[in-house]
Amino acid sequence: MNSHLFQGFGQTMLEVGAALTPLLFLFLIFQVQLFRLSIKKILPIMTGFLFTFLGLSLFLQGVYLGFLPIGRLIGAELGTYDFIWLLLPIGFLLGFVATYAEPAVNVLIHQVERASRGYIPQKLLLYTISIGVGLSVAVAMLRLIIGISLWVFILPGYIAAFLMMRHSPRAFISIAFDAGGVATGPMTATFILSMFVGIAGEIGETNPLLDGFGMVALVALAPILSVLTLGILFGRKERAH
Repeated sequence: MNSHLFQGFGQTMLEVGAALTPLLFLFLIFQVQLFRLSIKKILPIMTGFLFTFLGLSLFLQGVYLGFLPIGRLIGAELGTYDFIWLLLPIGFLLGFVATYAEPAVNVLIHQVERASRGYIPQKLLLYTISIGVGLSVAVAMLRLIIGISLWVFILPGYIAAFLMMRHSPRAFISIAFDAGGVATGPMTATFILSMFVGIAGEIGETNPLLDGFGMVALVALAPILSVLTLGILFGRKERAH
């Protein structure tokens, strides 16, 4: 087996362990003081901690060895294309697919459907968030090509979000801002971000440090706007009936 695959894996495991240890310690305190669960109930919880530890360790190792390098390589290749405007549909497609497969997004939509008792369907919310993120990645590509300041999109976007909150049901406001957080998960913050840095290193006078970053901020904003839009549509539908 290629030893390169596990290079630095020990350090990755230590980092994951350091992140999970406070959660385990907190659970043990509650177990002793309040819960006092039986061994039969504790065993699945501890097994879950073990699976989480192994899963996160393997995932981060895959990110370091696979996602980040391939993202930069793909970005560097795309940045050399003559048909630079093709980056817009490519960005939309990658943003849509990455969000559709984002584990945190799938957890969110499942919880929303369960809490709303089916009033807000999983698939509808998933497509709403995915389309919003796809559009935001396309806009980030446009910003990279033209060289527009990030403030041109961020400031009006949040102003629009605060205005839309006045016309959206309260439940959708909470979901929207949570969606903005979960959409910037590992799929976006690893593969797509590294791809952007690679593209910025190849396009014209762009600076990878100044122009390659900022995409995650747009991705965080997009689900807020798209879910608030969905909330406004739901509100109008309720008033119509």
